[in-house]
Amino acid sequence: MSSSARRSDPFRPAKRVAGQKQDVWSIVNEAAGASPVQPIVNMGQGFFGYNPPQFVLDAAKQALDRVDCNQYSPTKGRPRLKKALANAYSPFFGRDLNPDTEVTITTGANEGMLSAFMAFIEQGDEVIIFEPFFDQYISNIEMPGGTVKYVPLNPPKNGATETSSAAEWSIDFEQLEKTITSRTRMIVLNSPHNPVGKVFSREELQKIGDLCVKNNIIILSDEVYDRLYYVPFTRIATLSPEISRLTLTVGSAGKNFYATGWRVGWLIGEPHLIKYVAAAHTRICYSSVSPLQEAAAVGFEQADKLGFWEESKKEMKEKMERFNEVWDELGLPYSDPEGGYFVLVNMQKVQLPADYKFPPHVAERPRDFKLSWFLIMEVGVAAVPPTEFYTPENAYIAEDYLRFAVCKNDDVLETAKDRLRSLKKYIKSGGI
Repeated sequence: MSSSARRSDPFRPAKRVAGQKQDVWSIVNEAAGASPVQPIVNMGQGFFGYNPPQFVLDAAKQALDRVDCNQYSPTKGRPRLKKALANAYSPFFGRDLNPDTEVTITTGANEGMLSAFMAFIEQGDEVIIFEPFFDQYISNIEMPGGTVKYVPLNPPKNGATETSSAAEWSIDFEQLEKTITSRTRMIVLNSPHNPVGKVFSREELQKIGDLCVKNNIIILSDEVYDRLYYVPFTRIATLSPEISRLTLTVGSAGKNFYATGWRVGWLIGEPHLIKYVAAAHTRICYSSVSPLQEAAAVGFEQADKLGFWEESKKEMKEKMERFNEVWDELGLPYSDPEGGYFVLVNMQKVQLPADYKFPPHVAERPRDFKLSWFLIMEVGVAAVPPTEFYTPENAYIAEDYLRFAVCKNDDVLETAKDRLRSLKKYIKSGGI
């Protein structure tokens, strides 16, 4: 290279990572570390406050003693896990899934979704997602050159004044149909939904599926909370053969077995979809963690006979009900979740002190960031501001909400409730 062609800025980042604002997770975690109220009760991120079930932990420990479980696994996943998943999910799909051609293992559900986008999205292709969204969707779509198109879920009309079911967050199907263009390649669903807690109804899923069949759009159905539903739960891939051929279903051992750090996920779909997802996964990280795949396989082999799924659902529902008692006490409305382990609480009634000093990176954000900062610093409870899961144009929808994760030990939930009661002095009397 000649001197005249010398690169002036060798450390200039690529556009795909440049110019990003400080993310919500680092803001919340840094504030939690600096709070004068310690130890902080972290109900922000959705990591569990307790270990996986003993039968899964034992399987992981035993796998570490096996030579083959400490070496590379096949790129599409360990045969035992693929077979266990096929056996576990075939009854839901109403047919026998082929573990070799219709299941592929990924390094967590997030990498699985990235693999799906890398497999099918090219420069200029459009992907529709519903707001609020899991923030990782955006970068995963944009990495291969995709363009994100947004359709907001409409919140409950009286969400600021009364508690209502998460089912009341609704889709404007006319807007959804108008968002579809000749460039639309995929649509992303999340049910049970994070952060809303909505379980999409069979009728809603049928309408979405019919639109996708009509327009030949691939469906990426993020179902990582598929074992935590408190109302009837429908898998979109099961609605018809036509919808099935377009659908990739995403799952997570981390969510299923309280082990978010294991990073074991999977995609289920028909062979013409899975073969390309598996090819992309091979290029992204080649293979996934061997001993934890083996442990997840044992988990699926034993979970039904041990009654684990029903017990897990029952325990999480009880945690949700126990924690939400504090909002009923305070008169703060929330979206009563139909699934998952998050609850959105509307805090429009909470009056922040007019002279309260927020750091600049919080002061410039919507009101929910200020609510989150205030709770961390003054109450000692961390929650996530959900406008992070919206475009700036639609952030107003969630600026009075905070998201709390209830997947914590019961004593932690009780400590959080005790601290949150101190909000009473900041709540405006006489409603909004």
